[in-house]
Amino acid sequence: MRAKISYVITAAVLVFYFVLVGSRGVMLIQSGTLLTVTFGVAVLILPVIGVWFLWKNTQFVRRANALAAELDAEGGLPVDELRRTPGGRVDRDSADEVFARRKAEAEDAPGDWRTWFRLAVAYHDARDTPRARKAMQRAIALHDGKPVRTA
Repeated sequence: MRAKISYVITAAVLVFYFVLVGSRGVMLIQSGTLLTVTFGVAVLILPVIGVWFLWKNTQFVRRANALAAELDAEGGLPVDELRRTPGGRVDRDSADEVFARRKAEAEDAPGDWRTWFRLAVAYHDARDTPRARKAMQRAIALHDGKPVRTA
């Protein structure tokens, strides 16, 4: 729940920023000189890119949460079996052990979105966010029946 609140607050701040920057771009365009119109158009590009990025991220999170809910309903969510340090952090060796098992599962069943979802969680636990995201994107694509690119 805390993550959702943080995401909503961050998204709201970004939307406010996009509106603010966009209004400045419009003001520059309305000035009418070649230089200000050029700068105005350039300034308007930033909020467009930002809105696109925010939209894609939101869609990704919604799809990943839908997969988590479906997997939970099936009783297939990965169990937290990680050892933790006294400070509550995940023990690196423990994360590596779980990751090795999840990777083997995904290699044994490369067309099963469930194994890729669990692999994404293992990557996340191992603090490898880029690979966690790619594994989750693959799980989403497999679930949706879309073609999956192999690297």
